[in-house]
Amino acid sequence: MSPIDGELAALSTALCWAFGSVLFTIGGLRIGSANINRGRLIIAAIFLSTTHIIITGKLLPIDATPDRWLWFGLSGIVGFIIGDGMLFEAFVIIGPRLSMLLMALVPVMSALWGWLLFGEYLNVMEITAIAITIAGILWVVSDKQKTSADVRGKRLMLGIALGIGGALGQAIGLALSKKGLAGEFPALSGNVIRVTIAASVLWTITLIGGRFQSTIKSFGDKRATLALCGGAFFGPFIGVWLSLVSIKYAKLGIATTLMSLTPVFLIPISKIVFKEKISLGAIFGTVIALTGAAILLLSK
Repeated sequence: MSPIDGELAALSTALCWAFGSVLFTIGGLRIGSANINRGRLIIAAIFLSTTHIIITGKLLPIDATPDRWLWFGLSGIVGFIIGDGMLFEAFVIIGPRLSMLLMALVPVMSALWGWLLFGEYLNVMEITAIAITIAGILWVVSDKQKTSADVRGKRLMLGIALGIGGALGQAIGLALSKKGLAGEFPALSGNVIRVTIAASVLWTITLIGGRFQSTIKSFGDKRATLALCGGAFFGPFIGVWLSLVSIKYAKLGIATTLMSLTPVFLIPISKIVFKEKISLGAIFGTVIALTGAAILLLSK
């Protein structure tokens, strides 16, 4: 596969995450985001292991070297547990709008990690295209209606710190996965390791924290569980699988920029599902973001 294939995988990732976030929102409104977070990893692990058996004949990539288990395991813990945990808490404190603005830092952080760890240099055209794309994404997110969260002082600073931590967790998690993908190691196997270890650690914490029974009980809500299964399919199963394909073949900064287009893809989906009004500002920001993405894809 070529870099352009990796970039197309990143675009597909953003689209999958858009569908996944809508389904997680529907489920989270019924049983809470904490239960959704725990359930999504278990369901994704089942999807991934089943697919791995069909393709390779093995439940887990037991033939993977210890260093790959280390890199993918750390990636899962940093990305799914620490990074996502900080992001979900930032949603609670400062609301989704400001939290998503802070997540626009992911491509910048990833480009820096790509340079430090893998010697990935971006040319002027790529840097310009990334800047245009991020500007469009920021326009789309900031055009959303103001959040109801009214925070100031230390609590505001805490929310911003958690949002930045969430962005850093995602960037570092993907960089760690790229280390694990070195050579010809398949992205599917990497995702199996990443999700399995993250799910094991998170559910161990859930058990120790005494939340196991209440979490299992929440899955009795059939509608929420159906939405959870759909979200897990598009999110940590297909979406993250594609994200690993993208970072394997494309530069980290470019791949994460294209993955960050999720808020743009959410506009028509939210219009259909939640009947949200689409403003001219959101449309203008979408055009800017997609222009930057097109430059990235065509500047080869």
